[in-house]
Amino acid sequence: MPKSNFAHVDQWVFDLDNTLYPPQARLFDQIERKMIRYVMDELGVSRERADHLRHHYWTTYGTTLAGLMREHDIDPGPYLVDVHEISLDHLEPDTDLAAHIRDLPGRKIVYTNGSAPYAERVLAARGLTGLFDAIYGVEHAGYRPKPEIEAFQMVFAKDGITPDRAAMFEDDPRNLAAPHAMGMRTVHVAPDPHAADHIHHHTDDLTAFLARIK
Repeated sequence: MPKSNFAHVDQWVFDLDNTLYPPQARLFDQIERKMIRYVMDELGVSRERADHLRHHYWTTYGTTLAGLMREHDIDPGPYLVDVHEISLDHLEPDTDLAAHIRDLPGRKIVYTNGSAPYAERVLAARGLTGLFDAIYGVEHAGYRPKPEIEAFQMVFAKDGITPDRAAMFEDDPRNLAAPHAMGMRTVHVAPDPHAADHIHHHTDDLTAFLARIK
């Protein structure tokens, strides 16, 4: 992978979950259990039905929250607090990753479909506090989720991101389609490659990838 692929980039956008920490930490297993319980309590349905709705809304709308808001008028604030109250004991500081992020030229932000307070907790557990110029959660996109292009547009407008000078790092391949359409360099961070025209690069090791493009 030539460094020249990123020579024009001075704005770096990172997803959070399973991107800035390895999926082996399995934080989302905890979040999913909290989502299922929340759906059970709010909608008065069985665990099996709640799990089905959780996945159906994620597939259909981009996030479970988006489906709950559109189909059940759920208040997003309490939901975001509740489902992100999880243990971060499985996360460890990563000094190598921190060093490579620190060395990237230009502006660096985190943009997650989770909440910004949750992102701050995860970054602290990973030893990445203070490395990013801004942290954006789904609340900063008016609760519109990635992969909706309007969500990206809202966050990037708030931050002043210029897409043709930016790169996006993300574990969910769906969430790279809009950045690609906007003119960004796209990097899929996941154990297994996903072949798609909107994905420029794949890596299963974000730290090593960043080391190669400096």
